[in-house]
Amino acid sequence: MTSQVGRGSSDSPGDVLSNPQCPTGRLLDRIGTKWTSLAVRVLAEASPQEVRFGELQRRMPGISQKMLSVTLHNLTRDGLVTRRVEPSVPPRVHYRLTELGLSLEAALAVVRAWAQEHMPEVDRANELSSRSGPTDS
Repeated sequence: MTSQVGRGSSDSPGDVLSNPQCPTGRLLDRIGTKWTSLAVRVLAEASPQEVRFGELQRRMPGISQKMLSVTLHNLTRDGLVTRRVEPSVPPRVHYRLTELGLSLEAALAVVRAWAQEHMPEVDRANELSSRSGPTDS
């Protein structure tokens, strides 16, 4: 599917701006989270090797076991990550980015770099905004 943002009919399934059911918008919601970005980054750094769940959690400070589990489930469902279960007691679960996931890492790396570069400006804007009170347009 190609993006229809800014083009064509407003009821197009790819029109993320005017269609709340747009699959593109749902995917952007999933890949646009902090935890998704960090999980993809950790897996990309390890690529092509697999990373076990516990190692992912150690390399993502602040993430809960439940949030990591949900994040990995979503990434696996979307075809961005593969999951391999080693039959042992307890089972060992390994994760690795797919080619599609590796292509997402390139885009997310640009967004992370932008955030790092512009965070001081955003902080200043937040500070000014908090001093002047809420603004409604």
